[in-house]
Amino acid sequence: MRNVGADGYSDIALRDSINAGEVPGPRVLASGPALSITGGHGDENYLAPQYQFSMDGVADGIDGVMHKVRENIKYGADVIKFLATGGVLSEGDDPALAQYSPEEMKAIVDSSHELGRKVAAHAHGAIGIKYAVLAGVDSIEHGSYINDEDIELMKQHGTYLVPTVYLGDWLIENIESLGLTQNMKDKAHTILPIARKNLSHAFQSGVKVAFGTDAAVYPHGLNAHEFGTMVSMGMQPLTAIQSATVNAADLIGWSDRVGTLEPGKFADLVAVDGDPVANVRLLENIKFVMKGGTVVKNE
Repeated sequence: MRNVGADGYSDIALRDSINAGEVPGPRVLASGPALSITGGHGDENYLAPQYQFSMDGVADGIDGVMHKVRENIKYGADVIKFLATGGVLSEGDDPALAQYSPEEMKAIVDSSHELGRKVAAHAHGAIGIKYAVLAGVDSIEHGSYINDEDIELMKQHGTYLVPTVYLGDWLIENIESLGLTQNMKDKAHTILPIARKNLSHAFQSGVKVAFGTDAAVYPHGLNAHEFGTMVSMGMQPLTAIQSATVNAADLIGWSDRVGTLEPGKFADLVAVDGDPVANVRLLENIKFVMKGGTVVKNE
């Protein structure tokens, strides 16, 4: 799994604990804190000005973002995440508007790629998606306002779309119980129906799609509902499954070790009771898990 955004480098600590055999878990690529502009989607502004508080991913300007990329890598980041637009679950910003200039985005991507790291960009708005793709990002996360120009650019550049569509279903169903501000609720009700329509169009237009969930916004354990939601939006079941296997492996740069069953790759397998191509929702109830040839779950 690829984790794109964690305060205090906690995802890196978890990855290292798993690799050391101290904690059971999956293979993890971790990003540490996502890069955000001051006052942006990753810099929640809930404290009074005298506290002079900023989240630990905040960086501005070309020098600032280059330093933050290098700092994240210094502390163990496998992948770099930045916030190219506003978001839904942040007070007061606009998901349709870009955050970071094209020049800052290019500095983030170039600094990351030069040090061998892929780059994921949170991007809802069409202009932010465009800037990020032209900067050379490896994936666009969410893509809610994706338009035909964005789609064509992503196809030209080979950029992956990570749509995180089940989150929209879950959020609307649970929105009144989450303690969100009115601004966040209003944004969710506005953007999520638009996202569903635009992302369905992107699927049909042939953009490369990799599986992603935005898990932890909703409770862990519901992640596989993403398959059913993608299929309900017009994706074929096998294509949805491949988004989480072949395509996901390609996105993270691990095609030589995971994503397909071949000699020389990790024996990482899951099994279900039935045919998930006929009923993709079977993947919501995994009966068997093997990691590296070791059985960790068998029902």
